[in-house]
Amino acid sequence: MSGSKISLIGISLILWVCWSLLFTGADSQVTHPDEVKALRAIKKSLVDPNGNLSNWRRGDPCRSNWTGILCYNETNSDGYLHVRELQLMDMNLSGKLSSELGRLSYMKILDVMWNAITGTIPNEIGNIKTLELLLLNGNQLTGSLPEELGYLPNLNRIQIDQNHISGPLPVSFANLKKTEHFHMNNNSISGQIPPELSKLPKLLHLLLDNNNLSGYLPPELAQIPNLHILQLDNNNFEGSQIPGSYGNMSRLLKLSLRNCSLQGPLPNLGNIPNLTYIDLSFNQLSGPIPSEKLSDNITTIDLSYNNLNGTIPSNFSGLPHLQKVSLANNSLSGSVPSIIWQNRTFNATETLILDLRSNKLLNISGTLVVPQNVTVSLQGNPLCSNSALVDFCGPYNGDADGTLQLANNTDCPPLACPPPYEYALPFPTCFCALPLLVGYRLKSPGFHDFRPYMHRFEWYITSGLKLNQSQLRLNTFALEAGPRVRMYLRIFPIFVDNSSSHLFNKSEVLRLRSMFTGWLIPDNDFFGPYELLNFTLLADYREFIPPPSSSSISKGALAGIILGVIAGAVTISAFVSLVILRLHMKKHHRAGSKRNLLSKISVKIDGVKEFNFEELTVATKNFNNSSLVGQGGYGKVYKGTLTGGTVVAIKRALEGSLQGQKEFLTEIELLSRLHHRNLVSLLGYCGEEGEQMLVYEFMPNGTLRDHISGKCKEPLSFAMRLRVALGSAKGILYLHTEADPPIFHRDIKASNILLDSKFIAKVADFGLSRLAPVPDLEGTLPAHVSTVVKGTPGYLDPEYFLTHKLTDKSDVYSLGVVFLELLTGMQPISHGKNIVREVNLAHRSGMIFSVIDDRMGSYPSECVEKFINLALKCCQEETEARPSMAEVVRELENIRLMMPESDSIIRDSLVTDSEKDSSTPSSTSAMKYPYVSADVSGSDLVSGVVPSIHPR
Repeated sequence: MSGSKISLIGISLILWVCWSLLFTGADSQVTHPDEVKALRAIKKSLVDPNGNLSNWRRGDPCRSNWTGILCYNETNSDGYLHVRELQLMDMNLSGKLSSELGRLSYMKILDVMWNAITGTIPNEIGNIKTLELLLLNGNQLTGSLPEELGYLPNLNRIQIDQNHISGPLPVSFANLKKTEHFHMNNNSISGQIPPELSKLPKLLHLLLDNNNLSGYLPPELAQIPNLHILQLDNNNFEGSQIPGSYGNMSRLLKLSLRNCSLQGPLPNLGNIPNLTYIDLSFNQLSGPIPSEKLSDNITTIDLSYNNLNGTIPSNFSGLPHLQKVSLANNSLSGSVPSIIWQNRTFNATETLILDLRSNKLLNISGTLVVPQNVTVSLQGNPLCSNSALVDFCGPYNGDADGTLQLANNTDCPPLACPPPYEYALPFPTCFCALPLLVGYRLKSPGFHDFRPYMHRFEWYITSGLKLNQSQLRLNTFALEAGPRVRMYLRIFPIFVDNSSSHLFNKSEVLRLRSMFTGWLIPDNDFFGPYELLNFTLLADYREFIPPPSSSSISKGALAGIILGVIAGAVTISAFVSLVILRLHMKKHHRAGSKRNLLSKISVKIDGVKEFNFEELTVATKNFNNSSLVGQGGYGKVYKGTLTGGTVVAIKRALEGSLQGQKEFLTEIELLSRLHHRNLVSLLGYCGEEGEQMLVYEFMPNGTLRDHISGKCKEPLSFAMRLRVALGSAKGILYLHTEADPPIFHRDIKASNILLDSKFIAKVADFGLSRLAPVPDLEGTLPAHVSTVVKGTPGYLDPEYFLTHKLTDKSDVYSLGVVFLELLTGMQPISHGKNIVREVNLAHRSGMIFSVIDDRMGSYPSECVEKFINLALKCCQEETEARPSMAEVVRELENIRLMMPESDSIIRDSLVTDSEKDSSTPSSTSAMKYPYVSADVSGSDLVSGVVPSIHPR
């Protein structure tokens, strides 16, 4: 670059800076100086690629309408205006939250939802004593919850869901006497739920599902006087029972404890007068179903995948709003009482699903005539051998899913409104208007099927917004995992006569927006809490968002100042030129030093943190060999410590290698959507400077392969091995049935099953995973995915290897091999011998106990024999002969229930010891962390894990 060009650029920059200074001084400042300073620091800590906050450089925050800043209308006694709301929802912001937020000491709403903000929650937020809404959900925040948040006296709502928050729930939260909404789901919060939360007098919704909570369920929660929703799904309260006191929660509307490792009997919930929704599925609950009749408001009863016995109670009849009863995969016997669906009158949109599959039911009592709106599924019961009942034994297809398009009745001429205008229906005449688009989601609804309640929902929304019901249109809605209901609301101006405006005026747009962003729509018990996903302004409405401020300085003053600026610019242009030249050279030096990806990757995925190369270099001491914990065909794995102290595993691809690039993208996309305690958690990734790195939670007890190969001093007992098998199976069952969409792992092996500090098994390495098939246009679900064979020799499903047809039973086969490893300590393939063949030979010859791993000490022979039979069933060559993953989980749970009490004590003591020793080196904590995948793809056969494990 020539010197003259650099000088011209320097002069231009000086003029631009001075021009900006003129604009900054155009308005006299009325916002408190401390808050102005804080806002500038907040902007500096954020990354704003779309320039949404560009007008934060000019004028006064309150007078110049800085984007997202709402101030009080009048000055305070100190003579200044103060910030009332910081509204930065859905602005594509990244970076970190500044500690300067604590200086906005008059703020009531802090809203940064649906961005990509990283780092920790600043403790200083606890200084904002006026704060009412803390809305941080949908970001990539890490670290623990600050204790200081528990001392916000006016906090009504705390939403931190869909982040990566870890650590315990602070006991200080018991001080939040005005808080009604705790939304902390989909994080990694761990430890015991503090019983002290029972002191919260106004708490309505406690949503802690999809975390890593453990310990026991506090019976004290029943003392929360106004609790409407208790939602704790997908946590690990292992061995805990559901307290009987939960049956006395008089205000409870929804109890959801799905997949929480709960045991013991079902509580009696018949005394809860307005209960609408029960989900206790995927636990180990036992005993009979209580005979007390449930509330007439009940819509959903899900007790599937437990160990319940006895008969189906007749009290499930006479429930006028019942939509679904799921008792699948239990041990219920006797008859199916037809009175459940008899004498029930259905309207056009009402349905009833009875999922009773895989029990011990013998017949149906009463009539076999089933109304059209009722679905009864009895597949897998003894009664299916009765030819008169085969109609009830077909494949289960009762659950609605996906996006539903609703009828749009109109007699208006097609395509008459110029986009983005639409017909505002159902008005008496065709009327083109511009709608407001609101992304809206019900987070914890009290029903299984939304369709019967749509009109009731429309009335609820429009009455809450003080609108006419005809102003709302709801064309589609989508059922999502959770369950949740996502939709777009179209809100139209009202039709009065032919002179009606086609637009809302500005004040009405701002009023409606504040109703959503301020959570001013009154809560509805039945529809539960909602979350705002976006508030979209089309075309002419966009002018209502304030543009960057303009200056009111006079033209004469401006001309005089510019002349002075030009004179000064000539003097210092040389200095600026040198600075620019130096920066230019430095930039080229950096560019030359970077290693380029052979194929550029750009990954932006919600809920996954993007680390920069420098962060991970510091975390691993410049990728020092002392941090190396494993390596294999993909690359190397390092143990790292992030700035906040979080210990992580960093999987780094081999430099210059294209191998694993597809796996890199696949693993990020899949793991960002998966939340289960038996799946390893992806914390982030790095794709810059020619790198492909994945950052995971660190598993201090290494891989299952390490423990069964004899490399660890402490062998696993049979009880521990059974526990690991059950955890692994539950993680894969989640992939097959609960993930949205379902997933086939395709590379299950002992080195891809990791053990945390409590020896909880977590399935890892999703680089080879494939999405399960989806229904075609006619609604038919394909039985398999046709794909190139990938996986690890010894674990590959032989039928998949021959036919290239991947199914869920392919994962069952691979897990069966892992079970055989657990039982024998052998490798899948060793010295030309195959573990499946060897164990089968021993089993047929009656010498099965001769191949059992003697390092696991004594064991109950009956339990081991059942485990062997299950493993061999999983490894059948024919796909149809293998059990489903749900059947595998159920059988493992049955084996576990057979375990002698002494073995349970041994198992628990092992877990306790690991917790005690977690802060000191041990034979397990010193273990390395091989975290790699071996592929079979055509002729590409790469080596498996090359562990580097140093003895203590």
